[in-house]
Amino acid sequence: MPESEDGTPKPGHFLPGGSEEPVAGTRPLILKSRQPDGLGKARSVALDDAPLRRKARPIPTEPGTTSEYSGPPVAPLTGAPLTPLTGTRRIGGPRSTGWHKNPSRGVPQFSTEPPPVKPPRHYSRRVIAGLSALVLVMLTGATVAGFKLINSYDTRVDNPLSQPSVKKSQVPIPIPPDPTVTVTVPGIPDMVRLQKNKIYTSGKVAAVSCKEPAIKPDSQSAILRYYQALLPCLNKAWEPIVKRAGYDFRAPKLRLQTSQATSEDTCTGESDTAFYCGYDESINISWKHDLANYKDSPEGARVWMLDTMAHEYGHHVQEMTEMLTAETSREGWTNSKAMKLEWSRRLELQATCFGAAFLGANKKPLGLSGEKLRLWQWEVQHSGDEYNPKKVRDHGSRKSNWAWSDPGFKSASPASCNTFSAPATKVS
Repeated sequence: MPESEDGTPKPGHFLPGGSEEPVAGTRPLILKSRQPDGLGKARSVALDDAPLRRKARPIPTEPGTTSEYSGPPVAPLTGAPLTPLTGTRRIGGPRSTGWHKNPSRGVPQFSTEPPPVKPPRHYSRRVIAGLSALVLVMLTGATVAGFKLINSYDTRVDNPLSQPSVKKSQVPIPIPPDPTVTVTVPGIPDMVRLQKNKIYTSGKVAAVSCKEPAIKPDSQSAILRYYQALLPCLNKAWEPIVKRAGYDFRAPKLRLQTSQATSEDTCTGESDTAFYCGYDESINISWKHDLANYKDSPEGARVWMLDTMAHEYGHHVQEMTEMLTAETSREGWTNSKAMKLEWSRRLELQATCFGAAFLGANKKPLGLSGEKLRLWQWEVQHSGDEYNPKKVRDHGSRKSNWAWSDPGFKSASPASCNTFSAPATKVS
């Protein structure tokens, strides 16, 4: 039976005899099983009339389609284009997916078999023997060199003259001392430093061509210039004898007094006239006291200034020869106030003697003769603890001052000034 205009079969088309002969380009549909009775021949399926076919449900075997049937995904047709996966970004572009596709890696990602082990390298016996001989030679050479170094060190210590002399351009390598040996230098006891100091046997104080400064001490600045001009003379006179005694010479500082001494341990002297500070090795002068003396007696004030400067410099000599430190130690160890005063008197009387030795060695350039000498003698004979308003016996009596000043002036030598070996009656 022929089809209608819209392409649908007419009634009775599927009945036997209801269909015309097959159209060219089509093949009859042959069923393997027997068709039920009452049905005609099946119509042919033509590929050319696709636009006229009614849309049907997709066949599950077509790639890219889904179906309500469960099961594994369908295999793609041979030669059909592959749809890349979406939603995931992979480095190197999209990978091919589907069945029977080789993975992107050239070898399997995981394997149960271990990687092949590289067979060990076998050295020949000659190579092994050569390396062993080389190591043996190196060890032998190092051992021989070590023994030679030890023998040469022992030879230098036992017989240093057997080694060649060191060139001047080379710096000899110092040999460190044995760390197990402790070298202890015994200290000099205080009494040895005070009673047997080498300053006593180093000769006389040097005579230097220094005249008394011609500056009139009538003001604060003039008084400072007067002492500044006198200080180099004392340095030149005492430097040779201090060095002969084995001590380092250091020039003292000089300053005008602005306040009284604040520490008895570091400063010696009278704060209202002058004092010496061993802490900073300075001579401190009371310019107000000198100015008042100069207004009363110009000549006597100049002699007094000479004697004061020589006395305070005597304390500096004690500092350089470490006798000032030893006396402070002895004075600090005693608990008796009377003994502390006696140690102080021995120190002050020695400084007076040192000052007299300088004046005696340089009496001619300083002009200590005639009236000036008489003034100096009178001032020394009338200087002592008796004139101290506080009646403190720390500098010595007027009798003791003259007893140590006169011999020092005449001998011009520190040998006459060993007050620390004198009996207590000589330092009253």
